[in-house]
Amino acid sequence: MLKLSYDLHIHSCLSPCGDKDMTPGNIAGMAAVKELNVTALTDHNTCRNCPSFLKQAESYGILAIPGMELCTREEVHVLCLFEELEGALEFDDFVYRHLFKIKNKEEIFGEQLLINEEDEVWGKEEYLLINAADIGFDEVYGLVRSYGGIMIPAHIDKSSTSLLSNLGFIPPDSSFTCAEIKEEGKVGEIKEKHPYLNRCRIIHNSDAHYLEHINEPVHFLQVEEMNRKEILKALITP
Repeated sequence: MLKLSYDLHIHSCLSPCGDKDMTPGNIAGMAAVKELNVTALTDHNTCRNCPSFLKQAESYGILAIPGMELCTREEVHVLCLFEELEGALEFDDFVYRHLFKIKNKEEIFGEQLLINEEDEVWGKEEYLLINAADIGFDEVYGLVRSYGGIMIPAHIDKSSTSLLSNLGFIPPDSSFTCAEIKEEGKVGEIKEKHPYLNRCRIIHNSDAHYLEHINEPVHFLQVEEMNRKEILKALITP
């Protein structure tokens, strides 16, 4: 078995709240400096900086997972991680078609920078990516799975934009088997209040919007092999 350090919730400069220095190349470089083995790029409602991220991460010897932090109709944030880049980009197209289109106001929300595989800015996204998509939380599991991915409710201990803050409960017919909790000290309390989580793997990520906030190698996954298929398998195995 391999013991791999991870940080699976990181935003690039395509997220309007992401720092301009959060280019895919800089993220991969910082992950290498911090000696992380596995990282995921999870911008708000988009995967379009993932091609650059996968290329940059490969050059540093880091296993990169293409992903997205989806904002559902209920404004619940969900991490969506994919085995293949092709599936991630197809999911990106689907989400973009269902995104409520509001023009981004850079002076308020920040720029949304598209980065090519040479880690250079090639354009900007005009519509606000932190807006909700017309996709219900109850649709996400099957939808993401159809594109070869897994869903992980994000920062469920957060007081806003989380499953527990916005819905107030975990739907009993849910199918997810992995959840993200930001504060490790809250795990026991949250599991006691929501027994559904006892069937889930709990992970902890940085939700980094700045390079210095990317996690140190303090959280680990045990996998059979170092590839995306095995990482996703480990994440959904309680």
